[in-house]
Amino acid sequence: MNKNDIFKKLRVALMLRDDQILEILELVDFRMSKGEIGNIFRNQDHPNFMECGDQVLRNFLNGLVIHLRGTKENPKNPNDVIAIHRGEAKPKEFKKTVAGEKPKSDFKPKTNFKKKTSSNSKDKKTAPKVQVVEKVKFSNGKNKKS
Repeated sequence: MNKNDIFKKLRVALMLRDDQILEILELVDFRMSKGEIGNIFRNQDHPNFMECGDQVLRNFLNGLVIHLRGTKENPKNPNDVIAIHRGEAKPKEFKKTVAGEKPKSDFKPKTNFKKKTSSNSKDKKTAPKVQVVEKVKFSNGKNKKS
């Protein structure tokens, strides 16, 4: 197991997104871009894969301690912080259907296709069309005989 695997497992276990990982790294004044974070989490066969260095993992773990526990002046309960992450990353619930049954949908097609008339259109006075540009006859090319 290498450092990339450890970093990936921590991200999944703590339900952290890339922007949250960046915030944790900022707590220890370590700056990385989202692209670099994404490259660390890529498959090893990918051309943009980046090996997670000692410095990155060390700073992430130090920032994670501050993120979960807080500082001496402002202590936090780690369980509360993790509960907040779980609340932000709720998975979607899927409904189970029987094999022969079609899934029910709440969609109802519109059956009334009549054009709505508004009473306001009769009351409005339409302004006459004003000609903005003069009519110009263009004669490009040779004269056509017809």
